[in-house]
Amino acid sequence: MSQKMSQTLSLKLTRRTLCLGAAALAAPMVRADTARQIEWDDLIPPGVPYSQIIGDGEMDVENDIWKPIYDDNAVLLNTDLHGEVVKLPGYIVPLEAGLKGVTVFLLVPYVGACIHVPPPPPNQLVIVETDPPWPSTDLWDAVWVSGIMTAAPRSSEIAEAGYTIVAEHIERFD
Repeated sequence: MSQKMSQTLSLKLTRRTLCLGAAALAAPMVRADTARQIEWDDLIPPGVPYSQIIGDGEMDVENDIWKPIYDDNAVLLNTDLHGEVVKLPGYIVPLEAGLKGVTVFLLVPYVGACIHVPPPPPNQLVIVETDPPWPSTDLWDAVWVSGIMTAAPRSSEIAEAGYTIVAEHIERFD
C-alpha cells in the first residue's frame, strides 16, 4: 500500500471515528434500566439516623404556619450519589410549567410535602429538570425519575433542596 493511500485510509478512519463519537454523544446518556434504584433514606449520609435530621421549629403566628429550624444533619448530603445515574420514586410538586407540561418540579418523598407545612428537610428534597416536559401538573402524580444526580444545595420558591436530577426518563409509579 502506498504512503498516500495509507494516509487517506488513516484520515477516513479518523473521520469515521469522529462521526461515531459524535453520534454516541448525541445519544441519550442515561438508560432507565441501568440506573441505580435508590430510596429516600439513601439521600441521608451513611451513619446519620433519620430521626436526627428533623430539627426544632417555631410558629410564625402572623402567617399561621410552622417554620422548621433544621439542624446541621438536615443539610448533610450523601455526596457518594453526586454524578451517579439514579432512579428514585416520589411525588411531583410543580415549580415551572408550560403548555406541554411541567419542566421543573420538586420530587418529594410523600404526598402533600411542601404543600402542607413544614417542608421536608433539604436532604429529603430533589429538584428535577426535564425536557421534554412531564405532561401533567397533577400534584399527586407518583413517578419514578431516572437521571444524573447532583448533590448540592439549591433553592426553589417553595423550599431548599439538597439534590438535583436532570431527568432522562420519568414514568408513572404503579
